[in-house]
Amino acid sequence: MSGHSKWKNIMHKKEKTDAQRAKVFTKIGKEMAIAVKEGGPDPVSNAKLRDLIAKAKANNVPNDNIERVIKKASGADAVAYEELVYEGYGPCGVAVIVETATDNKNRTAGDVRHYFDKFGGKLGVTGSVSFMFSAKGVIVISETDEYGDKVVDGDKLMEDALECGAADFAQEEGYFEIYTEPDDLSAVCEGLENKDYKFASAEVAKVPATYVSIDTDDGKKFMNLLLENLEENDDVVNVWHNWDEE
Repeated sequence: MSGHSKWKNIMHKKEKTDAQRAKVFTKIGKEMAIAVKEGGPDPVSNAKLRDLIAKAKANNVPNDNIERVIKKASGADAVAYEELVYEGYGPCGVAVIVETATDNKNRTAGDVRHYFDKFGGKLGVTGSVSFMFSAKGVIVISETDEYGDKVVDGDKLMEDALECGAADFAQEEGYFEIYTEPDDLSAVCEGLENKDYKFASAEVAKVPATYVSIDTDDGKKFMNLLLENLEENDDVVNVWHNWDEE
């Protein structure tokens, strides 16, 4: 993994407005609702739910909100969300995976197809791009605090991360990236939390094996497809891609 870490390509989480953060909380709530339906409300026995709780905490979702979502998802009147995954290509062959949680798959399918068509992309069949990605637990920790002061020593963090069970470690642009096997994410998060580390993000991500560079104009098209449409759609919970944003 080292040398291929592009954490900005994994998720756009930093410097969100309050409204955008609220949207992120809602999307994580949908993912948690699906996880509860599939594996039950106990994170001890439900690994997917456990990982989503780690993701929620990294996004500063209060514990009360997390517990409320789990309780609601366990009730008889819970909304039945369906998890659907779309694969395709954006401008210049950028591979894109769109994960959705929806109560109306016709609406969601129509929206996603429209975005790809409008911005020069093309939807593909299941498996058309997913082979380019692998599932990894990804934890991102900032080197500095909100005031710009350095608060994390890279050598110490690497030592602590490996001690907690991490598989790999990298640094890029003032952020440390810790990679785990998917099943180890929660345990590594818990171990680092116990050592007082704060996360910029923590989740099981789809990490591309290689990245694609495109010119500025096509980059703008892709940003419109990715950010202004897909990520703003209430049914879309995750967007993964292999665009090298640099």
